[in-house]
Amino acid sequence: MRFGLFGSAQARRGSADPAQGFHDYVDYAVEAEALGFASAFLVEHHFTGIGQVSATLGLLAWVAARTTRLRLGTAVIVLPWHNPVLLAEEAATLDVMSGGRLDFGVGKGYRRNEFDGFAIDIAEAEARFSEALGVILKAWTAEERFSHHGRFWRFDDVLVEPAPLQKPHPPLWMAAGSAASIREVAARGANLLLDQFAPAAVIAERIALFRGAVEARGRAFDPAMVAVARNIFVAYDAAEQTAALERLRRQHGHMIALSQHAARPVTSHILGYAGGEGASEAAALYGPPEAVTRGLVGLRDAGAAYVLLNGGGTSRENLRRFARDVMPVL
Repeated sequence: MRFGLFGSAQARRGSADPAQGFHDYVDYAVEAEALGFASAFLVEHHFTGIGQVSATLGLLAWVAARTTRLRLGTAVIVLPWHNPVLLAEEAATLDVMSGGRLDFGVGKGYRRNEFDGFAIDIAEAEARFSEALGVILKAWTAEERFSHHGRFWRFDDVLVEPAPLQKPHPPLWMAAGSAASIREVAARGANLLLDQFAPAAVIAERIALFRGAVEARGRAFDPAMVAVARNIFVAYDAAEQTAALERLRRQHGHMIALSQHAARPVTSHILGYAGGEGASEAAALYGPPEAVTRGLVGLRDAGAAYVLLNGGGTSRENLRRFARDVMPVL
C-alpha cells in the first residue's frame, strides 16, 4: 500500500497571524514527504467562516517549493466556479514549476451555500463542469490557437501558456460514489477518488465497478488509479481516542450543516452519512496502532492500494505515529 494526505488547512479571519494555519500545513506536508507519504491532496471551499482553503493551487505552490517528490493533488477544484482558461494556465504553471507533480482533481460541487455565494444555479453544475473540463483539456493539448463558443464560456483565438509538463496533461482525478458517477469517471479516463465515510464492503463494490468500467473501455486497470480517503488517528490510550473522536464528530457536524439548505434541499455524498448517531464516524480508523492496521488491511483486502490520510487537521504527531507504527507493517 501507499499513503498520501487528504484534507485542508485553516487561516482564520481576525487571528493574530492569519497565515499561520497555512504555514503549518506546508510544514505538515514537508514532514509527510520525509516520512514516506506519496502525496498531499487539498480541498477547495468558500464562505465557510472557518478559514478553509479557497485558493488551492496557490497553497500547493508553497508546498511544491518546499518539497521534491510529493505529488500535489486537488481534491477537488470545483470547475463550475472557475474560468476554465485561467484555471488551465494556473494549474499548468504549478505542474511546470513542480517538475510535473500535479494531480488535477476536479468536481462539480455540492455545497449549496457556495453556489449561492457565487450566484450560480446549482442545477447548472453538471453542464458547467462538462464544458469547463472540455475547455481545460483542449487548452492543455492544443498545439494551435483555438476558439470556444459554449453555453457558459466564450474564448476567441487563444493559446494557453505554459503547457503542462506532464503529457498529454496532468492526471485527472474525480470523486464519485454512485454507480453512474463511477462509470462516468471511467468514461472520462480519470482516476477515482473515494470518500472517507464508506465502509470497506462498499469500497470493494465501488473499486470492482470502476475496474470493470475501465477494462470495458480497453484500458488496463491499475490499483493506483483509485485513492480512498480515510479518517485516521493513531491513539496511544483510550482518553486520546475519545478526545479525537469527539473532535471528528464536531468537524463532521459542521460539514453536514454547511452541506444542507432548508429551502432547497440537495443530495450530496456528505448527507448520505448524516442519518444516525455516529454514522459519519463509523468508518474512521481511530485507535491503537494495531486497530488502525487491521482497518487498513480490511481496505487492502477490498482492493484499495492507495489511501489518503485525513488525520485531524495538521497533526504532525499523528503523522509520525502512523509512519512509525503502521506504515512499516503495510
